Amino acid sequence: MPCLLAVLALAFPRVVFFILWLFTGFFRPIHSIIALILGFLFLPLTTIVYAWFARTGDTSSGTFLIAIVVAAIFDLGLFGHGEWRRRSRY
Repeated sequence: MPCLLAVLALAFPRVVFFILWLFTGFFRPIHSIIALILGFLFLPLTTIVYAWFARTGDTSSGTFLIAIVVAAIFDLGLFGHGEWRRRSRY
C-alpha cells in the first residue's frame, strides 16, 4: 500500500496531500497552517517529502537535502510542463 501511495504522490501530489492531511497525522511536524497551505498550492511533493523526513527525524543527513531538491525539481517540472504544452498548441 505505501508503494501505491508513493506512485500516486508522483502523479497526483495534491490529491495525496489532501488525503494524508485528512485521514492521518502525517503533517503534524509542520506547525504552521500557512506553510501547509502554501505547500499545497505551490510545492505539494516537496512538502510531503519534508514532512516524511521530519517525522523520521532524519533532517540532518545528505539524503534529506537530495530528496528535497529532487522533489522541488519534480514540482517545478509540473508547472513547466503545463506552460510548454500551452505554447505548443498554437
